[in-house]
This record gives sequence, C-alpha cells and structure tokens, in this order.
Amino acid sequence: MHDFLFSIVAKKSQVAPNSNAVCHSPTVPATSSRANCRLPRATSGHNSNMQLDVIGKAWKEILTENKQRYVNELVELLRIPSVSAADAHVGDCLNAAQWVAERMKKAGVENVKISPTGPHACVYGDWLHAPGKPTVLIYGHFDVQPPDPLDLWDSPPFEPVIKDGRIYARGAADMKGNLLLSLIAVEALLASGGKLPVNLKFLYEGQEEVGSKDLQPYVAANKEQLACDLILTPDGAQWSEEQPAMWMGFKGLCACQIDIETAGMDMHSGLYGGAVPNAVHALVDLLGTIRNAEGQILVDGFYDQVAPLTATEREKINDIPFDANHYKSQIGIDALVGEPGYTTYERAWARPTFEVNGIWGGYQGDGVKTVIPAKAHAKITCRLVANQEPQDVLDRIEAHVEKHKPAGARVTFTRYTGSARPYLMPYDHPAVAAIDEVLTSFYGRSPYYARMGGSLPITDMFLQELGAYTIDVGFAQEDERMHSPNEFMRLANFERGQAVYALMLERLGR
Repeated sequence: MHDFLFSIVAKKSQVAPNSNAVCHSPTVPATSSRANCRLPRATSGHNSNMQLDVIGKAWKEILTENKQRYVNELVELLRIPSVSAADAHVGDCLNAAQWVAERMKKAGVENVKISPTGPHACVYGDWLHAPGKPTVLIYGHFDVQPPDPLDLWDSPPFEPVIKDGRIYARGAADMKGNLLLSLIAVEALLASGGKLPVNLKFLYEGQEEVGSKDLQPYVAANKEQLACDLILTPDGAQWSEEQPAMWMGFKGLCACQIDIETAGMDMHSGLYGGAVPNAVHALVDLLGTIRNAEGQILVDGFYDQVAPLTATEREKINDIPFDANHYKSQIGIDALVGEPGYTTYERAWARPTFEVNGIWGGYQGDGVKTVIPAKAHAKITCRLVANQEPQDVLDRIEAHVEKHKPAGARVTFTRYTGSARPYLMPYDHPAVAAIDEVLTSFYGRSPYYARMGGSLPITDMFLQELGAYTIDVGFAQEDERMHSPNEFMRLANFERGQAVYALMLERLGR
C-alpha cells in the first residue's frame, strides 16, 4: 500500500473513452475503447436479497464450510517474508509469487503465468467465458514492508498469531489478507455454479511497496492481454467495521530541493554581521514568497490546472462526519489551519499543497557558534490534485525561485524522481453506482465517498496504459498498524470481504 497509509491516519480526471463522466484529470490516451463501455447501470432502489443472510445459498455455504481452510491458507501466505525492499528477500518474493500462482490455479483461474518485473515478479491469470459481460481486472500485491524494528513486535512478524479474532503478522492487512479474500470470492463463485458473472483478469505484483517501478513497462507491453473495462483493487480499507467506504481519489506528488549559497565559507558574525548575506535568512525569505500564512500557494499559475470541486463532490465529502477535537487530539495539534474557504477534509483530499519537509543550514551543535552561514537547504514536496501535472508544477516553482531569489544568493534547484500524477474516479461512472448499491445493501448504510491525501501511482498508470478506471474497495482498517510493528487484520473483515467481492462481481455482471 505504497504511500496509501500516510493519509488514512488523517481520516481517512480523466475520462476514458465512451464514458459519460465529467473530466477532472488529464486526457486519457486512446489506448482502449473498452473502458466503461459495458458496465451495468445501477437499478433504482436497493435489492434486499443482497443481505448476507440471504445470499445465494451455494456460494455462501462454500464460504462458511471452508472458513478455517481460508484462515490456514492466509497463515501460509503470511509466513513468506516477501519484503521487496530487501535484496536478501528477493527469493522470498518469488516464493510468494509461486504461492499466489498455485492458489489462483486451485481457485479455477486459467492461463496463470509468472513474469519477471525487474528483480521481482508479477502473476497474471484470467477467466474469460462470459460473452457480452464486462471484463474486470483484479489488482493486488503480495510483497510487504520491512518488519523493522523487530524489538517492538509482540511476536515474530512472519510467524502469524491469531488472538481475539485478529491475525497478527507483517502483511496481514497490507495486503495479503485482502489479496486472498478476493481470490476466495472468485473460487466460491466458480465452485457454486461453474461460471463467473463477468470476465475476470488478475494481476498480482511483487514490488508495490517499493513503488512498482517495473510494473509500468510490463503493463505497457501487455496492453491487449490486460485490456479491461474496470479495475478492482482490495488494496485499501473500509472506514470502520460498520461503515463502508469507496476511495475515489488520490493525490499526486512531486519533490524538489532548494540549495542556497551566499559565500565561499561560513563567516565570523562579529566581523561580517550586518554587511553580508546570511544563507539561512535568504532561504527563509525565499520560502516566505511561496506560501502565505493562510496556506495559499503564491507561485504564478500553481492553481491554474486544479479541477474545482463540484457541488456533488463537496456534498459527498461533507457527508463524512468530522470531529475536530478528536482529529486534533489524535495527532497532538492545537489548531487546524489551511486554505480559506475549504473544510479540513477538502483541504487534505482535494486541494494541492506545498510542504517544506526539511530545512537545515549553519551551526546545529551544542551551545553557540557565532557564524553567518554560507549555505542553507530545504527539501520540498507538493501533493497535487486532479489535472495538475508534476513537471508543470516543478517548472512553475523553479521559475518562482529564480524570480524571487534574494540578492547575493546563488540558488540551485534540484528535481527528485518518483513523481506521481493525481487520480480521480468520476463520481458518475456506472461502476461507482453499482458498487455503492452492493455496499449499501450489505452494510445497511451508504458508503462514504472518501479520498486520500496520499498517492497510489498505479491508478493513474492503469488509466494511462489501459484506459480503465480503478475502484479501491479493501477490508483493512486504519488502526490495523499497516507498515508498523504488530500489524494485524480482523478475521471478521477477512470473511466479510469474501462475501462483498462475490456480490460486487455478481452486480457488475448484471
């Protein structure tokens, strides 16, 4: 769940061809005419027969009868230390790929194939025997974050422990539990009726936690094989055990560093103070021209491409309850700040930011050293929203820095790689209404239409390469310590997700 986690704590476009959605992202390349073309429209009202206690009996019984087997399989998968960030675990990542491939075959998935993606691997499979029905691609990942620091775990991270209805292990919530539950749903549907309600393709990768850097070339080279109408990913979370959510958008990201030099050496403040430029002062003055005290960004053209929030989008965001005191106490702050005219969730999810992540220069040791610093530095990231392009934003910031650099300062502007484009799911996409219907019927309440302040680069990558949108419906919870020691997943959510994925596939096939 690359970068996804860092925004869920805060509680947590483009139009493909033939879509009726309003465009709120850069133009989608004409790589596929399939996107959105055969997805069902929601029916009026909600089908009470979709409640769990009256689900179609055959596959419901399969899920119930095999409940312990599914947990045992999850334990097996969690025992594989598939840490993609560590060279020492490359073999374990490949073992996880093999495990997933065999489990796909066991579920009835066809044409299963493991392919290299850099030092890691991805697994493809499909089931394509539903003529006239949509084609859905299920995406997930089987790699995990490093377990460090090990001394903060209550039990070894790759020796799963089940306690109080929870399974503790690295990768339990992010996302091996979610990967397996979606595959279990497919197996149950096939076992109950011998067929699926939609055509299905699967793509599970082994380097999501290190940025999926080798996945885009694989997808670009296999566009025809991966062509689909919609992508479903369970790499995410529900709002709570009782409250469903759909994650409609993720921010983009760009990063840079500003280095200022005002002299060839640090100077004695008693000899030169008041007569020569101070690099730290110069940097602070420069940064003050970029962002004002209210949080508005003063760079020329920074907001020019920002997609304004529609009335519907604002309504959906503001339908989500917000407790300011709880929000503040949870992270230890005294006041909420930000761009005027927007709520906290709107600022965090739908407005761009300019953040100084680190700043340094001059003497920082114990005591006092009376010098005038010759050099100062700042690391900066911007979180971007629909329609903003990372390189365009960096161009504008660099131009601003050049225009406003202080007298006597030599400025170096460095761009960092690893940028991400923003992603926004059209609210009127037909799959949104269909999945809303399933979640409302299953939970007995409408899902929240939430967004993330973090980035999920694969969503835009799929949109650019395949012309298909991604809906994120996962069953982790924000308190399940993803990326942290003692990660866990609630087994009730593991079971709940199996049924919901079966229902979603049935609904998408109607």
